[in-house]
Amino acid sequence: MHVHVLQHVPFEDIGSMASWLAARGATLSYTRFYEQAAPPSPAGIDLVIAMGGPMSVNDEDHLPWLRAEKAFLRELVAGGVSVLGVCLGAQLIASALGARVYPNPEKEIGWFPVRAHADDQHGLIDPFRFPDECPVLHWHGETFDLPPGAIRLASSTACANQAFQIGRKVIGLQFHLEITPESAAAILHHCRDELVTGPWIQTEAAIRAVAAEDYVAANQLMGLVLDYLTSPPL
Repeated sequence: MHVHVLQHVPFEDIGSMASWLAARGATLSYTRFYEQAAPPSPAGIDLVIAMGGPMSVNDEDHLPWLRAEKAFLRELVAGGVSVLGVCLGAQLIASALGARVYPNPEKEIGWFPVRAHADDQHGLIDPFRFPDECPVLHWHGETFDLPPGAIRLASSTACANQAFQIGRKVIGLQFHLEITPESAAAILHHCRDELVTGPWIQTEAAIRAVAAEDYVAANQLMGLVLDYLTSPPL
């Protein structure tokens, strides 16, 4: 299995997904947009993972590589390649497919629950199913409309569209199931200036105090998402 990662900043890597991929003998390659601007040919790629970052998908004027990345994502979706978007990555998929990305009414930073939206899944056979409710790490100020053909998989009190699916091979997650204590510390180190007072913004102490079991549960759910995207349909 060849997995290609779209990475936007050095401190947001694939976290717990690394061990899932290693256990399956996956070949891993990267486009690091902070070092190079051109994604590869999609030929031979089985799964693309678009990671997070502090920029906006609407920053094309001063980050022109965003246009190339969106074109690449459109090509992948059209070609039937499995695609997973995490946080900014989910917003990039939505934008690439014509949906609007814009500021959420409230920034959402910290560990807050998301809830499954089973009633939105009637249009897809065997959709991915989230638990009824699960705590996850959020770090976003923007949100998105669902792209054409997408179904909503999860929402939170602060943000309606937290996860979506298109067909059997594309999933976007606004939140971070791949997060580990180490990757959380890296984001906190680089982005702690965003921890201002707000109804859906936790303190650094609260984010760091999350129990180890919450990381384990999030990482296990991340593994189930990857299982779903890389398994043949039922």
